[in-house]
Amino acid sequence: MSRWNVAPYFIADDVKATADWYRDKLGFSYPRIWGEHPYGFTMVKRSGVIIMLGGVGEGGHIRPNRKTGPETDAWDAYVWIDDADALHAEFAAKGVTIARAPRDQPYGCRDFEIDDCNGYRLCFGQDLEG
Repeated sequence: MSRWNVAPYFIADDVKATADWYRDKLGFSYPRIWGEHPYGFTMVKRSGVIIMLGGVGEGGHIRPNRKTGPETDAWDAYVWIDDADALHAEFAAKGVTIARAPRDQPYGCRDFEIDDCNGYRLCFGQDLEG
């Protein structure tokens, strides 16, 4: 059976500052930044999860899903993890903006939401049925 993965691509005003935030606040790492500061490109990684970060460039703008309309409350990424409570505690201790504390969901996950330094909303969820 083949293994599939996906990597969301987030636009950032400053790729290095964003990559550093993911490293310092969320525990991701990145090997290098390609291109000119602040608009380059990198991929931050943690535990098999990859998020691509690309510079917005002149005249561009960041547009998180939840800011596309007045009734939109959509995530920009959902990340499956092993322990929602432990990860929530880790992020809270590092001063990450927690948008919603962990709770059990009717779809069988325990998850919580954070906002990154550019306003992207990530939900981290633990599968309770697996």
